[in-house]
Amino acid sequence: MKRLLVLSLALLTLAGCGADATAASDTGVNTSAEQNRVTTTRNDAAAALLPAKVRDRGTLVVGAGFGSGSVPLGFYADDNKTPIGLEVDIAYLVAQALGLQPKIEVTSWENLFVGLDSAKYDVGFSNITVTEKRKQKYDFATYRKDDIAFEAKKGGTWRVTGAKDIAGKTIAVGSGTNQEKILVDWNEANVKAGLPAATIKYFQKNTDTYLALSSGRIDGYLGPNPSIAYHVKTSGETETIGKFSGAGPTLQGLIAATTKKDSGLVKAYQTAIDGVIADGSYAKVLDRWNVSTEAVAKSEINPPGLPLTS
Repeated sequence: MKRLLVLSLALLTLAGCGADATAASDTGVNTSAEQNRVTTTRNDAAAALLPAKVRDRGTLVVGAGFGSGSVPLGFYADDNKTPIGLEVDIAYLVAQALGLQPKIEVTSWENLFVGLDSAKYDVGFSNITVTEKRKQKYDFATYRKDDIAFEAKKGGTWRVTGAKDIAGKTIAVGSGTNQEKILVDWNEANVKAGLPAATIKYFQKNTDTYLALSSGRIDGYLGPNPSIAYHVKTSGETETIGKFSGAGPTLQGLIAATTKKDSGLVKAYQTAIDGVIADGSYAKVLDRWNVSTEAVAKSEINPPGLPLTS
């Protein structure tokens, strides 16, 4: 009965509803509102780089574009109101290093960038991949490798090793994501090569995606590797059938703290991230969410990203 409860709760968790203590103990993940987060200390060198208006305000306004929830990146705790997850923990670390109080504002993916454009948010921590197109409008301080994965129902023979393997398939992907760009580019290349076109589907909620997958309305889902790895582990009904860099075949994708271009904040973020890498708190956060394989050795400002064309 306990196992059945865990499995049935897994989909609800992906919609942003926290699993109960049973699910938390089964997966080894704390989904309660009391997070007992990994902490760090103030980094004076990083804090000194902040613009005066941010330092004097005393808060770091964080745009968290996970909307209805994306476990384990960002979702709501058991109380259905406390934002938790990998991206939230990283935001807390950076804010602490800067001597600021984090103010996490959950929004949709699309409105996250609207908020960055208007300076409503000081920074976006939301699994944002560095891309050359985004670099035209935003500055980036990297903090994690970006890997993406294909997920399908368990027990099948379909595997994705490259573009040709999606020909003729129906695949869900998030709108406006780098995963979508890669999928669209692959599909266009297949069509030019005379292969059957893939059908690309979009869903507002992860629960809708997984209902479509379980019912056979889609063949697979392309999304962030941490989210898919978590769902594979907790649902017991799906499997990862391919994993890739989020920046395409020739470049390791990178996830970054994102701010409006020339806001004067990116160097402070880089220095804070390098500090939490050095003191070990960063590694503890990644280990907590089972994504240690995506660790980076240092933060980079505006490194090469997903090309404008691939």
